Amino acid sequence: MDKLVSSSTPTVDVNAIMRRSQTRVRKTLEGGPEFIISVADTQNILGKAARSKMNCVILNVDLVASTKLSMTLPLDRLTMMIQAFNQEMSLIVKEFGGFILKYIGDAVLAFFLVPSHQPQPNVACTRAINCARCMLQVAHKGINPILNRYDCPVMNVRIGIDTGENAIIQSGWDIHPDITNAEKIGNHNNISKKEQLLIKKPVYDVLGFSTSIAVKMTALANPNHMVIGQLVYDALDDNQKSLFRQLTMSPEIWSYVNTNTGGTIYNIYTNK
Repeated sequence: MDKLVSSSTPTVDVNAIMRRSQTRVRKTLEGGPEFIISVADTQNILGKAARSKMNCVILNVDLVASTKLSMTLPLDRLTMMIQAFNQEMSLIVKEFGGFILKYIGDAVLAFFLVPSHQPQPNVACTRAINCARCMLQVAHKGINPILNRYDCPVMNVRIGIDTGENAIIQSGWDIHPDITNAEKIGNHNNISKKEQLLIKKPVYDVLGFSTSIAVKMTALANPNHMVIGQLVYDALDDNQKSLFRQLTMSPEIWSYVNTNTGGTIYNIYTNK
C-alpha cells in the first residue's frame, strides 16, 4: 500500500509520510523531539459550531499495552515513545483532512467533519478508514524499525471509528498572557495591568454517543487492527466493505444499541 486513494479522497503518499515520520521519531529518541502540533484549527472549527450539533466521524487510536510499558521502561524512554506516538498519529490525521480533538494519555482522539450539504458520511468515513490504514502501516513498517534500532519495544496500535451527531460544548477557558499588546500597558489608566495582559478564550469539546462508542470499541481491536461501527460500515462502498468482517461478541462484552440502526445491538466490524 504505497498510496491511499479513492474517488472521494485525495491521494496520500504513504511512503512519503513514512519517511518523514522516521526522521522525526529518530530525532525524538535522540532527545530532540519536534512539537509541531497545534489544536488551534480544531478550536476554531468547534467555536463556529458552539452550543449546536454537528455530524462527524470519530477516530480513536491508542497504544497497546501502554500500562505494561510504563512498568518496564524508564520514564524518560516511555515519555519519548508516547511523544512520538502522539505526534505521528496526529500528523497522519491532518494529512487526511481530520482534526485533533484531544490527547488522553496514550490515545489520540480525532474527528472528520461531515459537511452539512452532504448528510451522508460517505466521504468522511472513507477518509477516516484510509487514515487508520495509514496509521497501521506507518507504525508497523515505519516507526517500529526505528524503535528497534534504539532498543525500544515495538509500537502496536489499535483504532476505533464511529460516526454520528455530536454536541459542541464548552469545557472551560483558555487564559493566557496577551504578549502582542504588552507594550501598550500604561496607555489606559482605567484598565488594570493584569486585565490588559490576559486573553480569555472558551475551550470547546465534543460530546456524543459516537465519541463514547469509538473509544469503547477501540479496546476490542486486536493489536494493529481497527474496529468500526455499523454506521461507518454502511457508508462504505462494496470494495471497502469487503476488507472487513463482522465481530461477534457476547452481551457481557458488547451490548450497546443505536436508535439509528433500529435499536438492536450495534454491529461492529474489524479489518481482515
